[in-house]
Amino acid sequence: MAHGVASIRQIEDYRLFDEVIDTRSPAEFAEDHIPGSLNCPVLDNEQRIEVGTLYKQHSPFEAKKIGAAYVAENIAHHLRTSFRDRPKTWRPLIVCWRGGQRSGAMTLILRRVGWDAQQLEGGYKYYRKLVVDTLVELPRRLLFKVICGATGSGKSRLLQALAAQGEQVLDLEELACHKGSVLGVLPDSAQPSQKMFETNLLMAMLGFDPERPVYAEAESRKIGNIHLPTELLDALRVGACINIEASFAARVDFLLRDYDYFLNAPDWLNSRLAVLSNLQSRETIERWQGYARNSEWRTLVSELLELHYDPLYRRSQNRNFSGLSTPQTFSTDDLNPASVNALALRVTGNV
Repeated sequence: MAHGVASIRQIEDYRLFDEVIDTRSPAEFAEDHIPGSLNCPVLDNEQRIEVGTLYKQHSPFEAKKIGAAYVAENIAHHLRTSFRDRPKTWRPLIVCWRGGQRSGAMTLILRRVGWDAQQLEGGYKYYRKLVVDTLVELPRRLLFKVICGATGSGKSRLLQALAAQGEQVLDLEELACHKGSVLGVLPDSAQPSQKMFETNLLMAMLGFDPERPVYAEAESRKIGNIHLPTELLDALRVGACINIEASFAARVDFLLRDYDYFLNAPDWLNSRLAVLSNLQSRETIERWQGYARNSEWRTLVSELLELHYDPLYRRSQNRNFSGLSTPQTFSTDDLNPASVNALALRVTGNV
């Protein structure tokens, strides 16, 4: 480290530094980054494209010359703004794509100022490899208790109640910004990139005590556009299962509350229903869309459960989760918040 190059051997080592400075472009940073890092690009999105195009299509020398000018200007800007109040003892970790020229330039100048700046050896690319490798190994060390139940059984709300009661909870749908079905798209909330999801997933799992159970919901391989890592999915599928048996009426009531944002956007809902055309007849889809246009919400939700979600659940869960052969089963006729909190206490045996 004396020469300004830092080697990280495990994912938590970046926390040994006062701050992580990511010198990549804003677009690269938005796709994924070390949690808590500050984006101080030495080339912005347009400059990076310009320099890269010039390098490949015209002259590497001219590209380096204009690139160096941009880098110098941008580092000067960060010195006057982002780094202005950093103390002399500040010790940042500097990151770029592969630990090359962008982070090298930033590290050199910060060290000349007098800060003990360290360039991440291998850059973000090496950090990303650590994330992928750790996600292969870590799920095997955790004891999962998997919440199962038909659509509308309040599984996500149960996880939230368990977390509020101090239990360890891995809420995959929250991390994926999606409720896990064709109607699970959240309004005004885009899903993260696959890489950012995996980073956030890993950070959540690193915080768990392997001696205590981790509660998670039974999920399919995909949550919206996000793919669950194979090793995590395998660990979930052999976990002990907790089966929630909620009455049909309670499930309908719950879904009407939990998906209330659809009630004000029937056209958007109908566009989502159209996606089911490969699973349901045209007549069925048109009937459901008519229910939405006429605000016949209870009828729509009831038919969606009876004709679509419940058959899918029966076909998939018993096949994919071995723990459902001998689950702990909890029944309920009410899924309002107080009842879900009480259900969480029953699940943990704290009643």
